Amino acid sequence: MRKQLHVYYSGRVQGVGFRFTAENIANQLGVTGWVKNLRDGRVEILAEAEEGVLRDFLGQISKYFSHYIEDTVADWQSATGQFKDFEVEF
Repeated sequence: MRKQLHVYYSGRVQGVGFRFTAENIANQLGVTGWVKNLRDGRVEILAEAEEGVLRDFLGQISKYFSHYIEDTVADWQSATGQFKDFEVEF
């Protein structure tokens, strides 16, 4: 079942290639949505895919940035189908 995942990462997550790595992982897995930096230093992701794919997406990000992420807040919802691809928002 397709789900939507809204995630906020905090820690030293800006200036370490987080957004572009997340975009690369998303594109490899077929995840749609976006990633962006927030003014308060966090990174926000809104992503849609099958639940198992999103869990893999989260796992790969967490593994890659384990030394930078201090906290992750994730909210799961039903997918809306509003995205066609995954992109970095500025």
